[in-house]
Amino acid sequence: MIAIIIPTYNERENIATLLEKIFSLSIFGLEIIVVDDNSPDGTADIVKQLQNKYPLHLIERGGKLGLGSAYIVGFKKALELGADYIFEMDADWSHDPADIPRLLSACQNGADLAIGSRKVPGGGVVGWNWWRKFESNGAMWFSRLVLKLKPHDVTAGFRCFNSQVLKNIPLDSIRSNGYAFQEELLYYTQKLNFKITEIPVLFKDRASGLSKLSHKDIAEFFIVIIKLKFS
Repeated sequence: MIAIIIPTYNERENIATLLEKIFSLSIFGLEIIVVDDNSPDGTADIVKQLQNKYPLHLIERGGKLGLGSAYIVGFKKALELGADYIFEMDADWSHDPADIPRLLSACQNGADLAIGSRKVPGGGVVGWNWWRKFESNGAMWFSRLVLKLKPHDVTAGFRCFNSQVLKNIPLDSIRSNGYAFQEELLYYTQKLNFKITEIPVLFKDRASGLSKLSHKDIAEFFIVIIKLKFS
């Protein structure tokens, strides 16, 4: 079984078309887990309408509780369902569903973690201004330097895990809940000597809705990286 976890908050404009597109890929054994943080725009209602049509799970949470905790809840649900491969994916079309089979294939052929990478030949970003690129590149440089992370794109949120990785990571001990979550998860994956590969993807800035990145997330990022370094 293959599980794709999609956290949502106010993604009514995107979620239906995204889910339809993913399921149109006709990937055998695919199920999607949407973790919704009580979106006031009715995102969860759209998902419920599609549950009669697709193998689709909805986890509704009581408030905006954060990206990291949403993924951890999703990971636990996927493992409970018996998933062999587990994806992280954004709801805003930043990640192209057409790239899902390539990440899946990488894991089926021996990788423990396949990262949809913007930082290897063939990958890139469309739609970011110079400041957003500066922030992202600075975060990557800092975390790779401090934690000695080997992958080039350490902040990428488009990933496919062999379930054995997530079974071996102490999910409840993960400290970060925002921007730093991806680095912390990658840090544990690398520390446990799992095989990590990067698959080039083109990241497109969201077409609809607002970005969820906050100043609080950025501050948490630096705090978490330093704590991991000295833990």
